[in-house]
Amino acid sequence: MPMNIKLSVTFLREGDVFIAYSSALDLSTSGKTFNEAKKRFAEIVHIFFEELARRGTTIEVLQDLGWTIKAKKQFIPPIPVSHEMQEFRVPVSA
Repeated sequence: MPMNIKLSVTFLREGDVFIAYSSALDLSTSGKTFNEAKKRFAEIVHIFFEELARRGTTIEVLQDLGWTIKAKKQFIPPIPVSHEMQEFRVPVSA
C-alpha cells in the first residue's frame, strides 16, 4: 500500500557533482546536475522502501533510524533542528 512521506534532503555541490543526502534514511546519491541528483534521490528512496517492504523490515529499520511509528502505519522521520557551519580546531599532518 503506497503512502506519502516528507523528508528533509540536503543538497551539496562537490566540484561538478551534486549530492543529495537525507539523514532520516542515511541515504545519498549524486548527479551531474541539481535536477538529476533530485531525480536519483527520489528513485533511491523508492528502491529503499520497496526493499524494506519486500523483506518485511520497514518498521524495524525505520525505528533504528529514529523514526516514530504511529497507529495506522504513519511513519514520522526525525526532524532536523539545525544545519549550520561550525569551526573546529583539529590536528592535521602534512
